[in-house]
Amino acid sequence: MHDLAVIGAGWAGYSAAIKAKKLGLKVCLIENSFLGGTCLNHGCIPTKTLIQSAKVYSLIKKGPDFGIDSSEPKFDFAKVQQRKATVIDTLRRGMQQGLDGIDFITGRASFISREEIECNGRNIQAKAFIVASGSQPLEIPQFKFDGRKIISSNEALELQDIPKSILIIGGGVIGCEFASLFHNSGSLVTVAELMPQLLPGMDFEIARKLETIFKKKKIVVKAGCDAAALDLSEFDFILVCAGRIPATTGLNLEAIGVKLEKGRILTDEFLRTSIPSIFAAGDCTGKMMLAHYASYQGEIAALNAADPAAMQKADNTVIPACVFSDPEIACVGLNDEVAKGAGRKISVRKFDFLSSGMARVIGETEGFIKVTCEADSGRILGASIIGPRATELISVLGLAISNNLTADQVSKTVFAHPSLAESFGEIF
Repeated sequence: MHDLAVIGAGWAGYSAAIKAKKLGLKVCLIENSFLGGTCLNHGCIPTKTLIQSAKVYSLIKKGPDFGIDSSEPKFDFAKVQQRKATVIDTLRRGMQQGLDGIDFITGRASFISREEIECNGRNIQAKAFIVASGSQPLEIPQFKFDGRKIISSNEALELQDIPKSILIIGGGVIGCEFASLFHNSGSLVTVAELMPQLLPGMDFEIARKLETIFKKKKIVVKAGCDAAALDLSEFDFILVCAGRIPATTGLNLEAIGVKLEKGRILTDEFLRTSIPSIFAAGDCTGKMMLAHYASYQGEIAALNAADPAAMQKADNTVIPACVFSDPEIACVGLNDEVAKGAGRKISVRKFDFLSSGMARVIGETEGFIKVTCEADSGRILGASIIGPRATELISVLGLAISNNLTADQVSKTVFAHPSLAESFGEIF
């Protein structure tokens, strides 16, 4: 019998298994596809690898602005895809090395009882379980995936040629990343978002700025638009980016008493399901579908499964969210709209990258940093960034919020010059 069986080897499940092994548990890790889950195989890593290639291509075409002759560059998407595959394979092999001492099984798991699962005809018993089965693209009735013209993000990542034209349905994080990717690669891109703004739920000013930048680049943005009303014959591909849903079908969870709500596994603050010995972590809980949050949840679930008498709460809410569009976007904590809605007295401070020496050096001056502070104390409550290296810069403010730092305390930090990070010294 195992001390712990983990279902799903994405960021949540893998992190849980590694943590449990370090704690001395006998661990079984089960994955029905590839090690690394969505993030490594169909999400974070492949999208960012393709985005980086498209970014380099875009920069090469700007060569004359930097005094470089860059005539006739060619974007070879097949070779770009080969590089993506190499990156994924290298990282997957690195993860595989970390599984030494863990019983790793490839197959589809299903609960037989609260103490036992079945996988590939093998019955596996464990004292505790962590379900980390991840998520899958949401299919909408009007645009069912056919794998040919109407595709999900999974199929988009496997295209071998750049589409001449593509309609992206959904202007959220995934949609905006693909919009930048395909535009920088040479496609004619249209983004249709049902809500009044791109990136629904994010800071309004940031979303509006991205829309403005997209339109400058000739990306067609149709906010407040029902894509069903568009002439779909105008596009080579229809990429549906309507979000993701928990992947819990086939686990037989409800039959053994685990409570679900619209497919997501319900957990308490300790990540326990309605069955005390069964925990859940990552996208299948339907909370923040972010790889770094899944990893955090996985480690907490493993700690709690290992020592039920000293359980820890999964209560870290300072979780950065990043959009690898062009330009990048990142946010953490409360934005001004949310803070005002909660009745907080705030002050908002902004810094435009037009005033940054390093932004001028690298030729990326579009965007700004926006920080929300508590009016009386100056304590930093949240921040949103659109602009160069936003996804790296946000960690500075995440650290500040986690440690309850004030704007004055951050302003006393000596930042290197020239750098983008020195903007924090200017904003405060």
